[in-house]
Amino acid sequence: MAAPPAAVRRSFSRKPIEKTVMTRDDALKQLSHIARERAFGRHVGSDRLIQAGLNALIAGVESPSLAMLAGLLRSEEPEAPALFDQVLEELGMLFQPPADPRAAKWALACWIAGQIADGSMEPATGTHLIWADVAYDLGYPEELKPLVRCAHDLDGWEESWGVSLEELNREAVEAAKQFLSKGSAAEAGD
Repeated sequence: MAAPPAAVRRSFSRKPIEKTVMTRDDALKQLSHIARERAFGRHVGSDRLIQAGLNALIAGVESPSLAMLAGLLRSEEPEAPALFDQVLEELGMLFQPPADPRAAKWALACWIAGQIADGSMEPATGTHLIWADVAYDLGYPEELKPLVRCAHDLDGWEESWGVSLEELNREAVEAAKQFLSKGSAAEAGD
Protein backbone atom coordinates (compact mmCIF):
# COMPACT_ATOMS: atom_id res chain seq x y z
CA MET A 1 0.00 0.00 0.00
CA ALA A 2 1.34 3.42 -0.95
CA ALA A 3 1.88 6.16 1.59
CA PRO A 4 -0.87 8.79 1.78
CA PRO A 5 -0.26 12.06 -0.06
CA ALA A 6 1.63 14.77 1.80
CA ALA A 7 -1.54 16.84 2.30
CA VAL A 8 -3.22 13.96 4.10
CA ARG A 9 -0.13 13.29 6.21
CA ARG A 10 -0.06 16.96 7.27
CA SER A 11 -3.74 16.91 8.29
CA PHE A 12 -3.04 14.02 10.66
CA SER A 13 0.07 15.60 12.08
CA ARG A 14 0.35 15.70 15.81
CA LYS A 15 -1.12 18.83 17.26
CA PRO A 16 -0.25 19.78 20.80
CA ILE A 17 -3.09 19.04 23.15
CA GLU A 18 -4.10 22.16 25.01
CA LYS A 19 -4.50 21.49 28.69
CA THR A 20 -5.99 24.07 30.93
CA VAL A 21 -4.42 23.99 34.35
CA MET A 22 -6.91 24.48 37.12
CA THR A 23 -5.83 27.02 39.69
CA ARG A 24 -6.26 26.44 43.41
CA ASP A 25 -9.16 28.92 43.43
CA ASP A 26 -10.79 27.13 40.47
CA ALA A 27 -10.45 23.79 42.26
CA LEU A 28 -11.96 25.18 45.46
CA LYS A 29 -14.80 26.72 43.45
CA GLN A 30 -15.44 23.34 41.81
CA LEU A 31 -15.54 21.62 45.21
CA SER A 32 -17.93 24.28 46.53
CA HIS A 33 -20.17 23.95 43.48
CA ILE A 34 -20.39 20.18 43.83
CA ALA A 35 -21.03 20.52 47.57
CA ARG A 36 -24.02 22.75 46.83
CA GLU A 37 -25.29 20.47 44.08
CA ARG A 38 -25.29 17.57 46.50
CA ALA A 39 -26.76 19.62 49.36
CA PHE A 40 -29.64 20.69 47.13
CA GLY A 41 -30.39 17.07 46.30
CA ARG A 42 -28.75 16.78 42.89
CA HIS A 43 -27.13 13.47 42.07
CA VAL A 44 -23.38 13.78 41.58
CA GLY A 45 -21.67 10.61 40.44
CA SER A 46 -18.68 9.21 42.27
CA ASP A 47 -16.60 9.70 39.15
CA ARG A 48 -17.17 13.47 39.37
CA LEU A 49 -16.34 13.50 43.07
CA ILE A 50 -13.09 11.65 42.45
CA GLN A 51 -12.20 13.89 39.48
CA ALA A 52 -12.87 17.01 41.56
CA GLY A 53 -10.58 15.58 44.23
CA LEU A 54 -7.88 14.90 41.66
CA ASN A 55 -8.26 18.41 40.20
CA ALA A 56 -7.92 19.91 43.69
CA LEU A 57 -4.90 17.79 44.52
CA ILE A 58 -3.13 18.75 41.28
CA ALA A 59 -4.03 22.43 41.90
CA GLY A 60 -2.28 22.37 45.28
CA VAL A 61 -5.25 22.14 47.62
CA GLU A 62 -4.21 20.44 50.84
CA SER A 63 -6.43 18.23 52.95
CA PRO A 64 -5.61 15.00 54.80
CA SER A 65 -8.29 13.01 52.91
CA LEU A 66 -7.88 14.60 49.50
CA ALA A 67 -5.26 12.16 48.19
CA MET A 68 -7.42 9.24 49.32
CA LEU A 69 -10.41 10.65 47.40
CA ALA A 70 -8.35 11.43 44.30
CA GLY A 71 -6.80 7.97 44.29
CA LEU A 72 -9.96 5.88 44.53
CA LEU A 73 -10.18 3.04 42.04
CA ARG A 74 -13.34 2.19 40.13
CA SER A 75 -14.03 -0.67 42.57
CA GLU A 76 -13.77 1.84 45.45
CA GLU A 77 -16.21 4.42 43.99
CA PRO A 78 -18.86 3.74 46.68
CA GLU A 79 -16.45 5.32 49.18
CA ALA A 80 -16.30 8.61 47.23
CA PRO A 81 -19.32 10.42 48.75
CA ALA A 82 -18.14 9.94 52.34
CA LEU A 83 -14.56 10.88 51.46
CA PHE A 84 -15.78 13.93 49.53
CA ASP A 85 -17.74 15.08 52.59
CA GLN A 86 -14.67 14.47 54.76
CA VAL A 87 -12.56 16.63 52.41
CA LEU A 88 -15.18 19.39 52.56
CA GLU A 89 -15.20 19.23 56.35
CA GLU A 90 -11.40 19.40 56.49
CA LEU A 91 -11.44 22.44 54.20
CA GLY A 92 -14.27 24.11 56.13
CA MET A 93 -16.48 23.97 53.05
CA LEU A 94 -19.41 21.83 54.17
CA PHE A 95 -22.66 23.41 53.03
CA GLN A 96 -26.06 22.79 54.52
CA PRO A 97 -29.10 24.42 52.96
CA PRO A 98 -31.59 25.96 55.35
CA ALA A 99 -33.63 23.40 57.29
CA ASP A 100 -36.90 25.15 56.46
CA PRO A 101 -38.09 23.76 53.09
CA ARG A 102 -39.27 27.16 51.78
CA ALA A 103 -36.02 28.84 52.77
CA ALA A 104 -34.10 25.99 51.13
CA LYS A 105 -36.03 26.56 47.87
CA TRP A 106 -35.20 30.28 47.99
CA ALA A 107 -31.53 29.42 48.64
CA LEU A 108 -31.62 27.09 45.63
CA ALA A 109 -33.10 29.86 43.48
CA CYS A 110 -30.34 32.25 44.57
CA TRP A 111 -27.64 29.68 43.89
CA ILE A 112 -28.98 28.91 40.40
CA ALA A 113 -29.52 32.61 39.61
CA GLY A 114 -25.92 33.28 40.66
CA GLN A 115 -24.68 30.69 38.20
CA ILE A 116 -26.81 32.16 35.40
CA ALA A 117 -25.52 35.65 36.24
CA ASP A 118 -21.85 34.65 36.33
CA GLY A 119 -22.08 32.57 33.16
CA SER A 120 -21.30 29.21 34.74
CA MET A 121 -24.76 27.85 33.84
CA GLU A 122 -26.58 28.19 30.55
CA PRO A 123 -29.57 30.54 30.94
CA ALA A 124 -32.00 27.99 29.46
CA THR A 125 -30.86 25.31 31.91
CA GLY A 126 -30.88 27.60 34.94
CA THR A 127 -34.21 29.25 34.29
CA HIS A 128 -35.76 25.85 33.64
CA LEU A 129 -34.43 24.57 36.98
CA ILE A 130 -35.85 27.62 38.76
CA TRP A 131 -39.19 27.14 37.01
CA ALA A 132 -39.44 23.38 37.60
CA ASP A 133 -37.64 22.91 40.92
CA VAL A 134 -38.35 26.15 42.78
CA ALA A 135 -41.16 28.34 41.47
CA TYR A 136 -43.69 25.53 41.29
CA ASP A 137 -43.01 24.46 44.89
CA LEU A 138 -43.25 28.06 46.11
CA GLY A 139 -46.53 28.77 44.29
CA TYR A 140 -44.95 30.94 41.56
CA PRO A 141 -44.03 33.96 43.68
CA GLU A 142 -43.80 37.37 42.06
CA GLU A 143 -40.00 37.53 42.57
CA LEU A 144 -39.47 34.49 40.32
CA LYS A 145 -41.92 35.40 37.54
CA PRO A 146 -39.30 37.12 35.31
CA LEU A 147 -37.08 34.01 35.48
CA VAL A 148 -40.05 31.70 34.82
CA ARG A 149 -41.02 33.85 31.82
CA CYS A 150 -37.46 33.55 30.52
CA ALA A 151 -37.65 29.77 30.98
CA HIS A 152 -40.87 29.64 28.94
CA ASP A 153 -39.39 31.86 26.22
CA LEU A 154 -36.15 29.91 25.98
CA ASP A 155 -37.94 26.56 26.07
CA GLY A 156 -40.36 27.42 23.28
CA TRP A 157 -38.22 29.76 21.17
CA GLU A 158 -38.71 29.72 17.40
CA GLU A 159 -36.85 31.69 14.77
CA SER A 160 -40.14 33.20 13.57
CA TRP A 161 -40.49 35.18 16.80
CA GLY A 162 -38.29 37.99 15.51
CA VAL A 163 -36.04 37.90 18.56
CA SER A 164 -32.74 36.05 18.64
CA LEU A 165 -31.92 33.28 21.04
CA GLU A 166 -28.92 35.36 22.14
CA GLU A 167 -31.26 38.19 23.13
CA LEU A 168 -33.42 35.81 25.17
CA ASN A 169 -30.27 34.52 26.88
CA ARG A 170 -29.24 38.10 27.69
CA GLU A 171 -32.71 38.76 29.13
CA ALA A 172 -32.40 35.66 31.32
CA VAL A 173 -28.99 36.77 32.61
CA GLU A 174 -30.39 40.22 33.35
CA ALA A 175 -33.43 38.70 35.11
CA ALA A 176 -31.08 36.58 37.25
CA LYS A 177 -29.01 39.65 38.15
CA GLN A 178 -32.17 41.62 39.02
CA PHE A 179 -33.42 38.78 41.21
CA LEU A 180 -30.09 38.63 43.05
CA SER A 181 -29.95 42.40 43.50
CA LYS A 182 -33.32 42.46 45.26
CA GLY A 183 -31.97 40.84 48.39
CA SER A 184 -31.52 37.52 50.08
CA ALA A 185 -33.71 34.49 49.71
CA ALA A 186 -35.17 35.05 53.15
CA GLU A 187 -36.22 38.57 52.20
CA ALA A 188 -37.64 37.38 48.89
CA GLY A 189 -39.61 34.63 50.57
CA ASP A 190 -41.07 36.67 53.40
